[in-house]
Amino acid sequence: MEKKNIEEYFSNDSPHPKSMRFLRSIIMSFPFEETVKWAFPVYTINGKNVVGLGGFKAYAGIWFFQGVFLEDASQKLINAQEGKTHGMRQWRFMSLEEIEDNEDLIRLYVQEAIDNHLAGKEFKPQKKASKPLVIPEELQEALDSIEGLKESFEAFSLSNKRDFAEYIANAKRAETKLSRLEKITPMISRGEGLNDKYKR
Repeated sequence: MEKKNIEEYFSNDSPHPKSMRFLRSIIMSFPFEETVKWAFPVYTINGKNVVGLGGFKAYAGIWFFQGVFLEDASQKLINAQEGKTHGMRQWRFMSLEEIEDNEDLIRLYVQEAIDNHLAGKEFKPQKKASKPLVIPEELQEALDSIEGLKESFEAFSLSNKRDFAEYIANAKRAETKLSRLEKITPMISRGEGLNDKYKR
């Protein structure tokens, strides 16, 4: 069940309460605002996420939201979800003693994360390139031979063009391709998208 109060994340009923409280004491010695996001304590500066804490069955951890920019000379950080999280890095602790032994290093990492934040370092994932528009042969012939059809087709958005193209291309039989082409030809001429009726 999602906790409503920040203190519940550090109570004796939570996983690794001593480790979580000690990590919190380290984090709160820096000029952070403490809040809850995604059901975890998150620490922000000027409204931007910098670090977060999490207590789990096996470990307590610190998240660095822009951890990809940390030098990590001691190689403490991991990408908890390879392929999903790109900028974020995590440091896991299996015991309170491990946190105590690394306190000075934790402070160095947190300070570096703050410095990177103030310097404006932010990982922005690249947008995936949209797949190219491939016009099936049957549709291309219609566009080339029917007067005004190509101009009407070009007026559509890329997504609408792709809808028409895939509608024809996905038909397995030649007869089906032709019957679908007969259906969409007047729609293209009218400027009506294949799925417009579902978007209203």
